[in-house]
Amino acid sequence: MTDLTHQNCQALLGSLSEYIDGELPPELCKEIEKHLEGCDNCRIVLNTTRRTIDLVQIPSEENPLPDEVRERLFKRLNLDDYLHARE
Repeated sequence: MTDLTHQNCQALLGSLSEYIDGELPPELCKEIEKHLEGCDNCRIVLNTTRRTIDLVQIPSEENPLPDEVRERLFKRLNLDDYLHARE
């Protein structure tokens, strides 16, 4: 894959999940990180995705994610199937 530029943010977004999970080869991670240095929009998407994952995966007993908030979040992210699979 060639250097990621603003014209192909779609390439980054298509690999975002694997990037966050640490499943991409180091060379591709370097290209993505280079792209993120110069692309505010992709950086915002990355940070928002990471925060969303944290909200969904790490509710604690002291600070649980309320059911209605969790349901709205999953619906907004088009994850209805996942929401009902965990019930």
